[in-house]
Amino acid sequence: MKTRTTWLDRLYQRIISLASHRHANSALAGVSFAESSVFPIPPDIMLIPMVLARPRKAFWIASVCTVASVLGGVLGYYIGHELYDLVGRPIIEFYHQTEKFNGLRDEYNKWGAWIVFIAGITPIPYKVFTIASGVANLDIWIFVLASIVSRGLRFFGISLILYVFGDTMRVFIEKHLNKLLLLSLVFLFVGYLVISWWF
Repeated sequence: MKTRTTWLDRLYQRIISLASHRHANSALAGVSFAESSVFPIPPDIMLIPMVLARPRKAFWIASVCTVASVLGGVLGYYIGHELYDLVGRPIIEFYHQTEKFNGLRDEYNKWGAWIVFIAGITPIPYKVFTIASGVANLDIWIFVLASIVSRGLRFFGISLILYVFGDTMRVFIEKHLNKLLLLSLVFLFVGYLVISWWF
């Protein structure tokens, strides 16, 4: 019996095929950089198929993703610190958090590094907290260190799991693609709710 191929299966196979392209690392770096400041899609959607396609390059791919994400976070910090009214405010308004945004400044006085760390390893939209760090004038070196540790744990952790259990994970992903997409959407929604509660 022939297995029916859905649009999601075709998209997944397309991403897998593109993961070996010579410009794949540059594309991953661009997405990782943008996601930390303005782009809504997490880099995991590129990281995972790239590691599955090139497991021997798993930790190099994770390094590209981490460095680009941290640099993008610095841009987000700059947006919050220098360009909030011009650029940062519209991004925060996209998440409907304008009225409560100032409340986060006080939290940053006590918990700045931990807030950035938690945001960096969870599905919570990281860009909101990179911008918030700049607005709150969190120490830049604390921000960078927390970003390196959290983003590194996330991307290297994913890459390590895929490196060790590559074939098993590929079969699992291909078998449960629809459910994983739904779960990802749920995580994003939960992240949005956390932001709504936190601010």
